[in-house]
Amino acid sequence: MSATALPRWAEIGLIPLVNLTLAFTVSGVVVALIGENPVEAMSIMLKGAFIYPGGLGYTLYYTTNFIFTGLAVSVAFHAMLFNIGGEGQASLGGLGAALVCLALDPFLPGLIVVPLAVLAAAAFGAGWALIPGYLQAYRGSHVVITTIMFNFIAAGLMVGLLSGPLMRPGQSSPQTREFAGGTNLAYLHDWARALGFDVASSPLNLSFLVALAAALGVWILIWRTKFGYALRAIGQSDPAAVYAGIRVPRMIVIAMAISGALAGMMALNEILGVQHKLILNWTSGYGFTGIAVALMGRNHPVGIILASLLFGALFQGGAELDFEFQTITREMVLMIQGLIILFSGALALMFTPVLGRIFAVLKAGRARDA
Repeated sequence: MSATALPRWAEIGLIPLVNLTLAFTVSGVVVALIGENPVEAMSIMLKGAFIYPGGLGYTLYYTTNFIFTGLAVSVAFHAMLFNIGGEGQASLGGLGAALVCLALDPFLPGLIVVPLAVLAAAAFGAGWALIPGYLQAYRGSHVVITTIMFNFIAAGLMVGLLSGPLMRPGQSSPQTREFAGGTNLAYLHDWARALGFDVASSPLNLSFLVALAAALGVWILIWRTKFGYALRAIGQSDPAAVYAGIRVPRMIVIAMAISGALAGMMALNEILGVQHKLILNWTSGYGFTGIAVALMGRNHPVGIILASLLFGALFQGGAELDFEFQTITREMVLMIQGLIILFSGALALMFTPVLGRIFAVLKAGRARDA
């Protein structure tokens, strides 16, 4: 460890906090320049995200999508695979879930259809990511290029299906028919009301708990299994992993498949939980935002959950800002998100040397006192 190296807790906790503080400070300056009070704007954003009726439910609903896509990026990144195909993999996951529901909901009860739809969402997402993984592992095609290309292929495929064979008969909008009753995931506000709590309605559904379970599963997989150790070994040094006897090409394919499965499971929240049908462009950029979530969360499930909560609050609180202020539009909220991505991603290590020197001075001072 170098003299200016940061403690682990500072690297995964303090650095993101500093970057986040700087992003909000710059955002506050911009808000002040357009003539609004940044403190009041921040207060309204926080109230809209966590305090106003239904606000927390909507925040956690958005958070669910980011957890799935953030975990998808992180699993691949531990093997130094930059999976940018979350949008396409989520789209195919939605297609898999929809096909199961459309085919089976007239004949089978929801208790059977829903688990099959969940498996189909994961399988379709995994299959869509497995192809770029195979091309990277056995043909040398770079996974960044292939996953980007597969996003466009997925988009074209969805347009063709939803404007053709899957389109609901008698309509012109690109969407399927609604799934039969009983195939949707339960809303958590219904559970809360059944227990006697007065909770406002929101789209938050059972998939939020599935996302938390997925985060726990990823933590166990990466840090408590031989597979995870081998995956991290590949990420640290590909030649060393080969020397240790790890079958690197096979691991790359499996890692990409797991990554795609997690992205595909975003369909649980949107397709099975909220839309109850397959519609065009339902992914809404969540797959790309998942990259920023994973970077900000340092590719650790706990960090990803916290970063997802932050972006979920920005989505929901930003909508409240757009409603309350005429001068603060949705584009302004996107700017704040962009600043967070900038400071947490591209400039993530900007303060590391400075903080490293500060910690080195403090450590030397403690050594002298001892």
